[in-house]
Amino acid sequence: MNVYKTINKRHSYRGKYKSDTVPREDLITIMKAGLNAPSGCNKQTTSLIAVDDKDVLKKLHKVINPPVGETAPAIICVLTQRLPAYREKCFAVQDYSAAIENMLLAIVELGYQSCWYEGHITDEDKIGYQMAQILNVPDNFELVCFLPVGIAETEPTLPKKRTFEERAWFNAFPNNQNESVP
Repeated sequence: MNVYKTINKRHSYRGKYKSDTVPREDLITIMKAGLNAPSGCNKQTTSLIAVDDKDVLKKLHKVINPPVGETAPAIICVLTQRLPAYREKCFAVQDYSAAIENMLLAIVELGYQSCWYEGHITDEDKIGYQMAQILNVPDNFELVCFLPVGIAETEPTLPKKRTFEERAWFNAFPNNQNESVP
């Protein structure tokens, strides 16, 4: 599969997963794809923890409420460090976002599915913090996201996308375009 086919095939999967284990070699490949993402000022603020142990997964899923990704045989937890980079600006969000997208593409390329769960665990209930405690993450790291990884039980539902012409232009924003497009 070429990169464009993988990009077009990747969609968030929120269904159930088959119980087939994800080989460590595949998890390593996925994690390396994430760690090879660009990083603002090369601060490399993103770190990862793959979880494939059933007991640890059970502990994590006890704190993920409402439950999501609970049937996946593996998850990858994304950690960040909020380090100043250029002119005291921090690029942690950009760093981990690029890493997550690389991993999502690698996941699809290897025949698995996933979904980027961030807002679900970074709300006021501090699920990400609870997950970090289970995984012995030091306080100078923040667990900001997790990606379930596994073979989908059902084919992912493809979302309807607005057309290219509604969202992309050349040389300027078109004058006849409404400022807020539904």
